[in-house]
This record gives sequence, structure tokens and C-alpha cells, in this order.
Amino acid sequence: MTTKKAETYAIISIADLANIDFAQIGETNENTIRKSLDETEFVIKYNVEPTFIADGTVVLLQTLTHAEALTLMSTAEWSEPIIEE
Repeated sequence: MTTKKAETYAIISIADLANIDFAQIGETNENTIRKSLDETEFVIKYNVEPTFIADGTVVLLQTLTHAEALTLMSTAEWSEPIIEE
């Protein structure tokens, strides 16, 4: 029995968005990626390291597990506060 490799989540500078080959990651285009609220960073996920990372075209700011990515996405930098009425 083979075990599926856990997805890797990567935080990348928005300046590198044009260098992303969406065919190699778990998103379809720049409209489906999650951006930080200030739009300076975005997150991608992958099972196999994309060539644009392996060859240094895109430099990662941070790599995360799924749990770490969920924690980051819930911070004030990535999520609008919920205002209760």
C-alpha cells in the first residue's frame, strides 16, 4: 500500500505571481489563489515540488503543513475579522 504524500503549502511574494505555472500546483489560475489582505503574499499548495521552485525561479517565503497553513489563514493578515451584530 502506498501512502499519499502530504501537501506542502508555500507562502510566496506577490511579485513572483507571474512566475507560477498553475499546471504544477493545486490551483487553476491567479483568481483562485489565496492572497494576504494587503495582497503582498499568496499561498500555493503542491504534492510534488514544482520546477519553478526547484530551479529557484520562485523563492519561498515560508513552507507550511496543512495545519500550519490553516493557522496562518486565520490571522488578521489573512482573514477579515468577523463582526458580530
